[in-house]
Amino acid sequence: MVDWEDLRHFYALSRLSTLSAAARALGVEHATVARRVAHLEEKIGTKLVDRRGRRLSLTAEGQQIATIAARMSEDALAIERAALNAGHRHAGTVRVSAPPAFASAVLVERFVRLRQRHPGINVVVIGETRYASLGRREADIAVRLTRPEQGDLTITKIGEIGFNLYADPAYLAATREPDWTFVGYEETMASSPQERQLAEIVGSRRVAIRTSTLEFQLAAVKAGAGVALLPDFMAANQNLTKLPLPTHPLTRELWLVVHTDIKDVPLIRAVMDELSGKAMPTCERAGGR
Repeated sequence: MVDWEDLRHFYALSRLSTLSAAARALGVEHATVARRVAHLEEKIGTKLVDRRGRRLSLTAEGQQIATIAARMSEDALAIERAALNAGHRHAGTVRVSAPPAFASAVLVERFVRLRQRHPGINVVVIGETRYASLGRREADIAVRLTRPEQGDLTITKIGEIGFNLYADPAYLAATREPDWTFVGYEETMASSPQERQLAEIVGSRRVAIRTSTLEFQLAAVKAGAGVALLPDFMAANQNLTKLPLPTHPLTRELWLVVHTDIKDVPLIRAVMDELSGKAMPTCERAGGR
C-alpha cells in the first residue's frame, strides 16, 4: 500500500515546486521531502518528478497522482476539522499565523494572558510574511493585514494599524530634510501600501537600506541610518521622533481569520477571543454579505 505520508510530502512539492518551500510548509528538512518522494516513486514504480534544473516539474504521471493526492488531502483535512469539532475542552495545540513584527510587539502579551486563563492550551505562533493556508491547516487561526476574499472562512475586523515616519533625533539634528535617506522594504514588498506610500514620500531622494523585515528597519533607524515608515505599535517607546506625513495618513485594517468549520470549537474560540480583546464584532463570511 502507498504510504499517506509519502503522498502528503509529494503533494506539498507538487503545489510549491521546490524542495525547500515544501519543507518549510511541512516543518521538515528538505532531505525528508526528497526521501519521501523518492520512496513514493519506488512504491508506484514510475517517475513522478522531473529533477532537471533548480525548479522541479511534474511528469504526466506525477500530475495525475498530484490530482488524486489533492482530493485525499481535502478529505483528510475535513476529518481533522470534524475531530476538532468533537472536542469540548480548552486543551490542545492551536497554530496562529501572524505578521512577525506584530506578533512580537503586540500578540505576545495576549498569548501570556491566554495561558494564564487556560493552562491546557498550547500555542504555536507562525510569525511569517507568507500567508499560511487555513484550508490546508498550516495554521488554525490567522491575523492578517489583508482581508481574504476566498475560502470558507469567518473573518472579523479586530482593529487598525497606523503608520508614520520615524527617525532618530540625533539623525534629524545632523541632517537637512533634502538630504534625508530612507529605510524601506526590499522588492518583494514593493506592492504593499506602506511601501507605495514611502515611494511617494521619498521622491528623488534615496532609499539607502532595504530589508525584508520591520525589525531590521527599526534597528537601522535607531542606529541613525535614516527615516522609515513604521507601524506606530513598533515605534512606541523607542525614543524616536515622529514626523508629519507629507502625504495622506496611512492605516491598515487588521483581520482575524478562521476556517468556518472550527470557529465554534471551544479551544479555537478561546484563542480568538483573546486575540480580539474579547470585543468581537459581527462576523462576516468570506465571499458573502
